[in-house]
Amino acid sequence: QVQLVESGGGSVQPGGSLRLSCAASGSIFNINAMGWYRQAPGMQRELVASINSGGNAYVLESVKGRFTISIDKAKNTVYLQMNALEPEDAAVYLCYGDILPTSAYRYLELWGQGTLVSVSS
Repeated sequence: QVQLVESGGGSVQPGGSLRLSCAASGSIFNINAMGWYRQAPGMQRELVASINSGGNAYVLESVKGRFTISIDKAKNTVYLQMNALEPEDAAVYLCYGDILPTSAYRYLELWGQGTLVSVSS
């Protein structure tokens, strides 16, 4: 069974940095894409960043220049480097993956458990 395990959330002051990690574990045949959504209280879930197996990345306009997404294919791990954090970035960040397990015949959309990012002074 394939699972996504996130780490790296926490509490920082405005202007601080955090690095989120999301590792896919289990028997994986291929990963098509991985990325991060976030959801703040009372707000809709929004896609923050994603990256596909070819290295093509999408980053939400409001975090461009501050957030960087990368993927380590050997480790099946996606990272989100978040710099110059603002109070508006505070949310639960959820990792997702478009993954083909060895036991499956189609790609599955899998989700991590979420990690909390707090930004306040």
